[in-house]
Amino acid sequence: MINRFYDIEDGKIRYDGININKIKKDDLRRSLGMVLQDVNLFTGTIKDNIRYGNSKASDEEVIEAAKLANADSFIRNLPNGYDTKIDGSGGMLSQGQKQLISIARAAINNPPVMILDEATSSIDTRTEKIVQDGMDKLMDGRTVFVIAHRLSTVRNSKAIMVLDHGRIIERGNHSELVDQKGVYYKLYTGAFELE
Repeated sequence: MINRFYDIEDGKIRYDGININKIKKDDLRRSLGMVLQDVNLFTGTIKDNIRYGNSKASDEEVIEAAKLANADSFIRNLPNGYDTKIDGSGGMLSQGQKQLISIARAAINNPPVMILDEATSSIDTRTEKIVQDGMDKLMDGRTVFVIAHRLSTVRNSKAIMVLDHGRIIERGNHSELVDQKGVYYKLYTGAFELE
């Protein structure tokens, strides 16, 4: 809804105090970066796939975005580095590598707001650490909406909101929410599943 893929019929979403229905979709979407659970790559080079986030980016900017996302080292180890061609499925890449490319693609646009929607849910916990480091760098100095079930993804956030049926039932940072021993604490410690 924030990017206006779906326009709301009731209520308002404000972006910098402006109702998003009053902002041109292209302008709104240019100011938002997204990293989703399912990464969409296309047939072309790794460089082209990263540059998709900003078609005017130089090769140096592509490399800087990849470094920010922790993708540079694995890309350099590919047969042709940044010029390695992949097909739309990205079959030669692991899920974690695809996710790092997606993070680099978001980083190259350098938007003020990021949306990370279950960005680590389809990767293993070992790879998650590498991806999380890239996301932490990407989130620095921005407003970021993180939608996640894996609490490791949100642990470093300044404000965490626990939702239940669309209502905010808890709000705070990780330490505050653990100290409250509420729903977040139960989810974090695994006690929620035992009840």
